[in-house]
Amino acid sequence: MEVLKEKVEEEEAAEREEAAERGEKTMRPPEVRKEEPFMTQETLRDLEKKVSEIEVAAPRRPSDIAEDAIDISKLPLSYQSNTLKEEQLLQVADNFSRQYSHLCPDRVPLFLYPLNECEVPKFVSTTIRPTLMPYPELYNWDSCAQFVADFLSVVPLSDPLKPPSHLFSSTTVLKYQKGNCFDFSTLLCSMLIGSGYDAYCINGYGSRDLCHMDLTREVCPLTIQPRKAVQEKEMAPSKKYSIKPPRDLSSRFEQEQELKKQEEIKAEEKRQLQEEEAHLKEMENAKADPLYGLRVHSWVLVLSGKREVPESFFIDPFTAHSYSTQDDHFLGIESLWNHKNYWVNMQDCWNCCKDLVFDLGDPVRWEYLLLGTDKSHLALTEEDDDGLNDDDDIENLGKEEEDKSFDMPHSWVEQIEISPEAFETRCPNGKKVIQYKKAKVEKWSPYLNSNGLVCRLSTYEDLECTKILEVKEWYQNREDMLELKHINKVTGLNIDYFKPGHPQALRVHSYISMQPEMDRTMEFYERARVDGLIKREETPKTMTEHYEGRTDFLSYRHVNFGPRVKKLAQNSAESNPRPMVKITERFFRNPEKPADEDVAERVFLIPEERIQLRYHCRDDHITASKREFLRRTEVDNKGNKIIMTPDMCISFEVEPMEHTKKLLYQYEAMMQLKNEEKLSKHQAWESELEVLEILKLREEEEEAHTLTISIYDTKRNEKSKEYREAMERVMHEEHLRQVEAQLDYLAPFLAQLPPGEKLTRWQAVRLKDECLNDFKQRLIDKANLIQARFEKETQELQKKQQWYQENQVTLTTEDEDLYLSYCSQAMFRIRILEQRLNRHKELAPLKYLALEEKLYKDPRLVEHLKVFG
Repeated sequence: MEVLKEKVEEEEAAEREEAAERGEKTMRPPEVRKEEPFMTQETLRDLEKKVSEIEVAAPRRPSDIAEDAIDISKLPLSYQSNTLKEEQLLQVADNFSRQYSHLCPDRVPLFLYPLNECEVPKFVSTTIRPTLMPYPELYNWDSCAQFVADFLSVVPLSDPLKPPSHLFSSTTVLKYQKGNCFDFSTLLCSMLIGSGYDAYCINGYGSRDLCHMDLTREVCPLTIQPRKAVQEKEMAPSKKYSIKPPRDLSSRFEQEQELKKQEEIKAEEKRQLQEEEAHLKEMENAKADPLYGLRVHSWVLVLSGKREVPESFFIDPFTAHSYSTQDDHFLGIESLWNHKNYWVNMQDCWNCCKDLVFDLGDPVRWEYLLLGTDKSHLALTEEDDDGLNDDDDIENLGKEEEDKSFDMPHSWVEQIEISPEAFETRCPNGKKVIQYKKAKVEKWSPYLNSNGLVCRLSTYEDLECTKILEVKEWYQNREDMLELKHINKVTGLNIDYFKPGHPQALRVHSYISMQPEMDRTMEFYERARVDGLIKREETPKTMTEHYEGRTDFLSYRHVNFGPRVKKLAQNSAESNPRPMVKITERFFRNPEKPADEDVAERVFLIPEERIQLRYHCRDDHITASKREFLRRTEVDNKGNKIIMTPDMCISFEVEPMEHTKKLLYQYEAMMQLKNEEKLSKHQAWESELEVLEILKLREEEEEAHTLTISIYDTKRNEKSKEYREAMERVMHEEHLRQVEAQLDYLAPFLAQLPPGEKLTRWQAVRLKDECLNDFKQRLIDKANLIQARFEKETQELQKKQQWYQENQVTLTTEDEDLYLSYCSQAMFRIRILEQRLNRHKELAPLKYLALEEKLYKDPRLVEHLKVFG
């Protein structure tokens, strides 16, 4: 801030000119002073003395967090005292506040150095601790704001007309998970600056809804449907010769009447909506805020530039919603600050914040506290540059300008840390409820509910939220991969959405009742299924299936069912399936077949014993070939075999061919269709069983609602913990068993001595010699055994080779293959025996010496063998 003398001279010049300085300066009231031709040194000293006597300290109010709950002894030293640089900063801030109060007596005191949790005054800029969180989810501004809004509980200001007397550190706020709007803004600003945003805390005025976090007039963001991108359909190129579309024979009068009805319905809906809005406005006017424009609130400003932010915007830390700087909720700004400097707004807020210019480098609009700010000043115009007095510059040459800049001290707050458990829990006590206009949102932390419920959106018909319309529930960590459940309370329709990984590859399940043979729709992940099923629609009388990517090019199957002959339980589809009346199948185009032979649609009329075929249409044709088979029983009443007759096949061919008219061709086609009809009926029956299996599985999943736990979650994964402990216990028992199982090499020899008798030196030497001789004999026996096996294999191989030389001429190819195989195996065995023998000869002396050394060190023989060692 400029010195007091310069301010006084500037105001005197403005009064002599009898004009306002600028539109932005209208917030400053005219100063009432005696006009003097000039200011003497004595007058200036008296004025400074009066300014120093002005008290600007705000009265103390109870803090948001109980001071008794804070253990000050465990807080760091920086929380309990100020450094020398911080004391100097407080003096600068106090001088700035006194001058500001003198020059602008009609404006409220500045929010500069509130008390912290240790009752120590701290400058607001040093309370911001820029921190980059280790979680990738907290790198963008929207996720940071949502975390702060969910993690903390709102505590209203004790006095809505004044800033708080205390501003706690972000570490304390995170520990107790509650705070006022200034605590919210400080924490959010610290996280945003750490993530690279140009963010600032604001002390200003907001609407009642903003200060009280009242969202009952706001539309819930979860109810807003995202706009779907309209894809323009590519128009097929028009052909030279094309069929004219049929004439529209519908009545224009009826169409006009229908349009009138729709317009009347829209007008009625619009009228009801206007009446509702008018009613709301009347209620709002009746409940006018008597403190409008006076309620103190703090929020965050994000300026454009850094992190590719195209336009500056506000963030309300209570709701995590972003607003334009022109929004009506924000009524004025007193000051703003970041971790480097503090700025006072000198612009008029008569039109809320709509006319404010956030150019912090402009000292006319924003008065800064410390010199050396990173916001550059506005560049001088050419006229101002030409008007500079060159003589003054010459006179000032050689004079060193005094450096009046003051660097902001480092933050006194410790590093902000959020544990993985706290980051996962989010909401205080694991739950948070937010009320919107005709909607209510409930949030829970993961694993708090046994069914994995993390969020519920309830939509209501009226503003009082008494009649519920629909419910949406979001789930996490479900073993059945359930992600979203949509329940329409009016129609009773339930829609379940699943993530990839369901045992039945289920993606969407729409139903009214879980009873079988009812209206339902199932959508699947086709890549996870072998049959390529995409969608299955079922009604009490029909079942429709859609396919994709099948080798038989099947795309559609529609099955019509008839009434059951015998009434049984509804779940008896396997024992008493519904009789199939009609099966309709459609196929994609098979490019390997000609269009006249590639079936496009196939209809099996089962009771009538008819099969209808429609083939694909060629590109250069306007009609497609058709064929109908009248399938009869293979034998008549007398048991005679029925022969194929021409009247059993009715066909229409665009280009008739000779082979299709033959009865043999028609008979073979009918027999093939008969087999395919059996296959289609079997597949439809399997689809019914699959529906029953899925319904049974869904009922079991809803009853169990088992949650999956990551193997890295060591606290919740009880199965992994128990398995690990069991494995450690088994390994320990195995180790003890191995230790006990180790044989005592002296036990056979000690058993020959009388029990309980003490060893003599002669007995100890004899035991040693006998043990060594026995071990030596066993090594020799092992070598002899290997040598004997080696010689035996060699002799057998030589005999086999001699036999081959004698019978080589008469041997068949199979005998030669057997001989070569035997030779290969024999050579392998001989080579292994040779390697074992050589290795035994190398290790035998070393084993003998190791045993001898072990005997000399044995605690039972060591006293008697000292002389021989």
